Amino acid sequence: MYTAALPDPQYQPEFYADIAPKRLMAWLIDFALILALTLIALPFTAFIGLFFLPFLYAAVGFVYRVMTISGGSATLGMRVMSIELRNAQGETLDLGSAFLHTLGYYLSFMMALVQLGSVVLMLTSERGQGLTDMVLGTVMVNRRL
Repeated sequence: MYTAALPDPQYQPEFYADIAPKRLMAWLIDFALILALTLIALPFTAFIGLFFLPFLYAAVGFVYRVMTISGGSATLGMRVMSIELRNAQGETLDLGSAFLHTLGYYLSFMMALVQLGSVVLMLTSERGQGLTDMVLGTVMVNRRL
């Protein structure tokens, strides 16, 4: 499944060093940014969005994640933490891959046990992959400088 284009965790561990805590910090940054964007979007819904705020947050977050990941293979939080997503060929994610990765993230997030399993995989797998990463063949790596 993985090609020579991806760094080997045995021979190039620096690409996978501290990925799990960096993912957590990136998630917190993205959470705050998505919340801010959701609050900015509220007046455009004539404040009706207050009645379905979790759904508005989810919709804004979905679009944010797909657009930022397809635009540079990382959300803004990931960029701050100097990490990025790569596909099995070592390439950045395109729009379709970013959509599928975000969809997988949302599906796993909707089921607590699946999300917990994904976090455990991030902490224990050789490449620090979550469930969605394993299904799609993507990896989170420290950005090449």
